[in-house]
Amino acid sequence: MNRIAVMKPWLGEEEIAAVTEVMCSGWVAQGPRVAEFESAFARSQQCSHAVAVSSCTAALHLALIVAGIGAGDDVVVPSFSFIATANAAVYVGARPVFADVDLVTGNVTAETVLRALTPNTTAVIVVDQGGVPVDLDSIRAVTDPLGIIVIEDAACGVGSTYLGRPVGSRAELTVWSFHPRKILTTGEGGMLTTISAAHADRARRLREHAMSVSAAERHLSALAPAEVYTEVGYNYRMTDLQAAVGLVQLQKLPTIIERRRRLAARYTRAIESIDGLRAVADPSWGTTNFQSFWLEVLPEYPLNRDQLLAKLAENDVSARRGIMAAHRQPAYGRPGPEDALDSGLSNTARLTDSTLILPLYHQLTMEDHDRVIGALQAPAPEAGAVLGEAVLGKAVPAGGRRND
Repeated sequence: MNRIAVMKPWLGEEEIAAVTEVMCSGWVAQGPRVAEFESAFARSQQCSHAVAVSSCTAALHLALIVAGIGAGDDVVVPSFSFIATANAAVYVGARPVFADVDLVTGNVTAETVLRALTPNTTAVIVVDQGGVPVDLDSIRAVTDPLGIIVIEDAACGVGSTYLGRPVGSRAELTVWSFHPRKILTTGEGGMLTTISAAHADRARRLREHAMSVSAAERHLSALAPAEVYTEVGYNYRMTDLQAAVGLVQLQKLPTIIERRRRLAARYTRAIESIDGLRAVADPSWGTTNFQSFWLEVLPEYPLNRDQLLAKLAENDVSARRGIMAAHRQPAYGRPGPEDALDSGLSNTARLTDSTLILPLYHQLTMEDHDRVIGALQAPAPEAGAVLGEAVLGKAVPAGGRRND
């Protein structure tokens, strides 16, 4: 049998042609294609300004800087997210404070954010986890009166909607990922979008070492003006090669979303007939792009989560453990028994221990889709049989779901 990957980017001749054109132009670093990609992305996501960068993590770092977050500040973040969400707060000298999530959506809520606020909270990072749109307005009803800025981490969110508009369009600052595991990819890469021209201008400077004159302007000048470095900046630039791929991918986005939602609906119909499995679904306030199709393995299912992962691996199906809990990682974990470690984060702990991600990508065939569904319906192992961690670890590597 062929191995079914958990995710594959949809890349083809159009992307090859676009990259070739850029290479022949002689301008491969940040240049006109990046500017074109920024404009096209801002239009598609109904955002005022877009700033292309090297990764979503870079975008999140810059978002916190332009928002004025720094040492002594607390930033509320979900633990139920790739660790970069929490790391970005540390990059600016702030302290990440973990909030729990809703069991159904996997997202923070107004209630969980409210419980996590401290006297030093100056920002909240909300995540559209796996592409499920976060209920942004209800959270801002809590934070706006307190002067706390909300940054939307839409790393997984392109193509999802919130209250009839693209996710991220209602936030002051939003960040996006174009990693190969995401729906729209540039290989590596990210984007910061904002309603603020001042935020966008500063982020553009910071991504180029905070130079007063951009590299593109200097290269276009016969006698380049002397640049001034106004503050400590970073090398977070995107290349024109990446942007060329992104422009093609952006044109494909509606087709990709339609296909993923059809495949997700087919999964859902099958899972509804299997006792003990609960599939991710659209919330009442929006639609998900199903960047990750995750399901929860409940106690009534004959296998536990890790046993089901091993069963899928036996059928050459590359499923993955669900979203990580950052608060359990050594970088953030508190010493002591696990029940104390998970205090106040019970939903996060439950979802981290009981969820998995099924294969879902544009090129997934009906035959392979049926094979995944068939493995979910397979009988349990013989009574008393235990699937060893060594077998599971070899077939289904552990790790986070986002790597940007």
